[in-house]
Amino acid sequence: MKYYFLTLFPDIFHTYFQSGMMSRGVEKGLIDYEVLNIRDFSEDKHHQVDDAPFGGGAGMVMTAPPIVNALKSIDNYESLPVIYLTPSGKSFEQEDSTILAEKSGIIFICGHYEGIDQRVIDLYVTNEFSVGDYVLTGGELPALTMADCIARHLPDFLGNSKSLEEESFESNLLEYPHYTRPREFEGSLVPEVLLSGNHKAIEAWRLTKAKEKTKNNRPDLFENHEKSLHKK
Repeated sequence: MKYYFLTLFPDIFHTYFQSGMMSRGVEKGLIDYEVLNIRDFSEDKHHQVDDAPFGGGAGMVMTAPPIVNALKSIDNYESLPVIYLTPSGKSFEQEDSTILAEKSGIIFICGHYEGIDQRVIDLYVTNEFSVGDYVLTGGELPALTMADCIARHLPDFLGNSKSLEEESFESNLLEYPHYTRPREFEGSLVPEVLLSGNHKAIEAWRLTKAKEKTKNNRPDLFENHEKSLHKK
């Protein structure tokens, strides 16, 4: 999997891919990335990438030419998903990450200011995604969020495939609580069932706790879980 990031702030990505699991993924050859500074593709002598919106209004809009020039510098860009990160996009979900993990590469366009010229979206973007119902100053953090989530679905990235199967949002349930040493902490004890060695009992406890957590924290997900059970 190769990620391409079109951005005004390249350093953000280098730092992230040199840390933690993403760094290990790069070292193992499971993922690669390339950062393209949109300013480098501006045809303006001052490397300007934004302008006032037609029709008036507050803020500035990123112009189309630098973005498209950066996009077209990528070999075979036509064959890759081009994703624009925007609050008005589709909510990014776990299912989306599994689908995108099957691609050979992904291009992320990270907008700023009031957004990008609509013609870039109409002519080149294949998917618009949002990572939540809130507004950030730019698309870099959402792009990294998606890249991280997608990478976890690549073969051998996690090392233990069972970890992925038991994660939150699989089967529309949040993940069950986890405990480790010490057995007692500030008067709070690890549930006895987890110390029993009875794997069936542990599995049943974890499912019950996952349902309780989902029902309390995300009733919308719990409703979807219940619906999925009735369909089987």
